[in-house]
Amino acid sequence: MGETVLCTPTVIWVVDDDASVRSGLSSLLRSLDYEVVTFESGAELLSAVVRARPACIISDVQMPGMSGVDMFARLIDAKLAIPTLFITAYPMPELHQRALALGASAFLIKPVSVDDLTAAVNAALAS
Repeated sequence: MGETVLCTPTVIWVVDDDASVRSGLSSLLRSLDYEVVTFESGAELLSAVVRARPACIISDVQMPGMSGVDMFARLIDAKLAIPTLFITAYPMPELHQRALALGASAFLIKPVSVDDLTAAVNAALAS
């Protein structure tokens, strides 16, 4: 018998190797009445997705070990269609194009305004 998978539509997962970014995004999203779970790496998020599914993922692009785009590609390969937004301080055209080709909901450049992030999250959740 398989493991029970929890689906909670108001949960947003945030993955970023920078603790201050995780904390800031988490605080902002909680102020908008979302539940938030944070992860330090793509690998940590991938191990959690076995047990639960978020309504949306917000991921940094550049992280040690596995990029956010590589993490997203693994989710796609596993047939897990979770709306995913990327945020980066180092926009690289090839990563931007790859993320969008894989079906990313948004690709935002740091610093991201509250309005832009809110609009991107709302659009991702509506998809």
